[in-house]
Amino acid sequence: MDLQDQLKKLFPEHQPEINQNEEDNNNGIWLQDEPLLCKYEKRKGKPTTIIAGYTGADEDFKKLAKELKTRLSVGGSFKNDEIIIQGDYRNQIMEMLKEKGFKVKRVGG
Repeated sequence: MDLQDQLKKLFPEHQPEINQNEEDNNNGIWLQDEPLLCKYEKRKGKPTTIIAGYTGADEDFKKLAKELKTRLSVGGSFKNDEIIIQGDYRNQIMEMLKEKGFKVKRVGG
């Protein structure tokens, strides 16, 4: 007997809520129609990856920045409506954003 069956016996009248896969995949982040810009720059001689062009709420973009930084295990910040990631991670970031449903455009070399 698994946990679901035990809970049904304890609470026979309870109807479990159905989760939406889209909400789970995006963590509640708003998807936009325009592509996000993923570009590479060197700042003070060090490589950085910059993601810009998000038109949604700042809180959603900050959540996305935190998730990218933790999945890549790198440092970075959120400034001036841009996510700045330390290092050249354009390919990995573009793959992650495409998995989430974003359109991504690579800018520069």
